[in-house]
Amino acid sequence: MSFQFGSLTRRIQRNGAVLLIAAALTVAVRAQAQPVLSLDEAVAIALAENAGLAAQAAQASALETVPSQAGSLPDPMIGINAMNLPTDTFDFDQEPMTQLQLAVMQPLPFPGKRGLMREAAEREASAARLRLDERMLALAADVRTTWWRLFYLDRALETIAQNRALMRDFVEIAQTKYRVGSGVQSDVLLAQLELSRLLDRQFGIESMRGATQTLLNRLIDRPGGNPIVLPSVPPNESLPELPAEGELLQTAVAARPQLAAEQALVDAARSRLDLANKNLRPDFRVGMAYGFRDGINPATGESRPDFFSLSFGMTVPLYSESKQRSAVEQRTFEVSQREHAVRDVLRGVESAVSRLRFEYTSASSQVELGRGAIIPQAQQTVASMLAAYQTNQVDFLNVVSTQINLFSAQINYWEALSNAKSALARLAAAVGEEALYE
Repeated sequence: MSFQFGSLTRRIQRNGAVLLIAAALTVAVRAQAQPVLSLDEAVAIALAENAGLAAQAAQASALETVPSQAGSLPDPMIGINAMNLPTDTFDFDQEPMTQLQLAVMQPLPFPGKRGLMREAAEREASAARLRLDERMLALAADVRTTWWRLFYLDRALETIAQNRALMRDFVEIAQTKYRVGSGVQSDVLLAQLELSRLLDRQFGIESMRGATQTLLNRLIDRPGGNPIVLPSVPPNESLPELPAEGELLQTAVAARPQLAAEQALVDAARSRLDLANKNLRPDFRVGMAYGFRDGINPATGESRPDFFSLSFGMTVPLYSESKQRSAVEQRTFEVSQREHAVRDVLRGVESAVSRLRFEYTSASSQVELGRGAIIPQAQQTVASMLAAYQTNQVDFLNVVSTQINLFSAQINYWEALSNAKSALARLAAAVGEEALYE
């Protein structure tokens, strides 16, 4: 009995086409049950509904109400005084100086203090709003990075499913050859081993997909177990050419909210320092009182006249060495700390821009190499090996190895594309843009 191969190449190509159609149908069925989440939709949902972002927005809004409070005068005080009341009778008309007095007192900070307090609060509120902008950029970058990671894992699972089906064909062919005496048992074992390895790889990627889906759900404020269906094709495979690093750094210095926020905090600290110096000056208090008197003036026989009083007071910085001057020293150190923080953030921005640009360039090169050379060459090699295997010109190990190489090249391409898009998203946030050159 002779073994008939048929056309192994046509069979594998036909199975691959069937798998692609099945994958498309699966995506369509899943999309009917669960809406497909595009990249732009994911970013928009996160910016509108993320709980952490909403909490920070509320904090920024709260701080925006502080300047008017800080710049207002202290509340006046109203008092009622019983003046010179005799203790023997507690009678209001017994003594001429007895009176019931209504008093109003208004504290007055030294000129310029209220303006400085308001100025410091305004700059702190501005920093809070800029930090909110920074959080929005970071959130958008996180969503884009996680979305592309999930997209890569979906493509990896599709590729594994296709290769598992092809490897099952290899197992069947190896078993048939072995049964008719034209093959060896080691080919069967090898094909079964590679099939098991693919299944093990699938389990690992499914676990990573579950964790990534949970993270994306959190970013868009959804329950962790909520299923997410992504499109079967990428929204944009283009990888733009980036400007020079120096140009990106100039953009970051001008547009990065975190840098502007840190500078606003420096300005606020300087206002607080000016206020501490002004606290060496006294604050004032003015008041007026109206005293009501009862009884008759014996000299004139008329009712006793009421009294009107004015008062003025001021604080005395008696303990300035241990109090006000120590506060000046404290505020001086705070200004220095904020200035150092600005430089530290700037160096961090420079480092991030340089690192992410390098990561993007490297990943882009991998994408171009995989798309333009490695995958086409691997596909040609697989086709050549399959044709040679039908005429017993190569052994089974070579066929399996070339198919594994093609599988790895396909997985690596999607991973490199995901890495490039993720680096681009994080680079956009690093230079202060929501999206960069897309």
